[in-house]
This record gives sequence, C-alpha cells and structure tokens, in this order.
Amino acid sequence: MTAKLCARNARRASGVAQWRADGHEARMARKKNSSAEITRPRIRDAALRLFARHGFAAVSMRRIATEVGVQVGALYLYTPDKQSLLFDLMQTHMQELHAALSALPVQDDPLAALEQFTRFHIRHHRARQDAVFISNMELRNLEPTNFRQIEAMRRAYEAHLAGILARGKAAGQFDLPNAKLAAFALIAMLTGVNTWYREGGPLSLARVEEIYWDMVRKAVGAQ
Repeated sequence: MTAKLCARNARRASGVAQWRADGHEARMARKKNSSAEITRPRIRDAALRLFARHGFAAVSMRRIATEVGVQVGALYLYTPDKQSLLFDLMQTHMQELHAALSALPVQDDPLAALEQFTRFHIRHHRARQDAVFISNMELRNLEPTNFRQIEAMRRAYEAHLAGILARGKAAGQFDLPNAKLAAFALIAMLTGVNTWYREGGPLSLARVEEIYWDMVRKAVGAQ
C-alpha cells in the first residue's frame, strides 16, 4: 500500500470517527433537551400544587424533588433556588393573564368592555385556581426585587379595569366616585368566586357570570 493510499485511508477513518462522535454528541444533546422539556414542567407543576396546598414556607426543595421523582440536586439544574421558582410561577401567571386580556376583542363602549372584563376575569381565574391562590397569598414571600416586578404587573391589570371605569364615568354611563378604588373592589369581588364555586354545584359557571355581571353593573351605577 502506498503512502498516499495510507494517508487517504487514515483521513477517511478519522472522518468517520468524527462523524460518529458528532452524531453521538447530537443524540446526547437531543436527549438532554428532551429530558429538560419533560422535567421542567413537572417541577413547575409540582411546586405550584405544593405551594398552593401547604404554603411556600412549608415546602422544601427536597419535598418538590420527591413529588417529581428526582434527586433534590437535580432541581438545581432547572432553578437556582426556591425563591426563583416562586417568582417564575407568579410571573408566568401574570404574563398569561395579560396575554389573554390583550387577545380579547376591543370594545369601544365602556359598558360592553366592563361586561367583557367581568366574564373574562371569572373564567380565566377559575381555570387557574392554584396559580391565583399563590399569586394572592404568597406575595409576602417574594424578595423585594421580585415583588416589585409582580406588583407592577398586577397594577397594570388593575389599571386596565380602572381605565374602563374612568371612560364609563366620563361618558356618563357609570356613577362612581373613584375609578381606581372601584377597580380594586371589583377585582376582589370577582376573584372571590374561586373561594366558593365548585363544579357540580347548584350554579353553572355561566350562571355565576350572569349573576356577577348584574352585581357589577349595579355596583358602578350603570345607566
């Protein structure tokens, strides 16, 4: 075998080896990414469930790991600490809320906009009971920087309703002394549906929407 042929075969063997190595790395990367895609939602779901049932302070990272079925050290591949996990859950909830609100059809008439908001708030929050509970009850456990970010998102949501009320008042459709305070009161009332409503009870959710819309309409003195 000539030196040239030996060199060619060596290069070919080297190329095959590199191709196999690259393929192995690609397969391992895909496996790792696939595992992350599966595990991360499971960690978030477990944390959401446990925080809502037992409270943030009472739930350890070890307990979350046990719920997911992984070693506690594996959690830190997906989140730096429990505080970051809480913030992620609350931020995601608020981002989804704002996105869903923005996707609603624009209502120029304040009364129609208020009815749309009332029904939207009840439906959206009812479908996310654990996230709503954590967002309302665990604000005190957020570190200052995280608290300010979540609070700003909450205020923006409240400002949306206050804007509807202010437009209705300016148009003479609503009779209320302060749009901002009215927005706080209405949101508290609508969110309260989560504390008592149960599927299979005497009232359907559609009927609850009707009753609450009637109460909201009267509360703002709608003309």
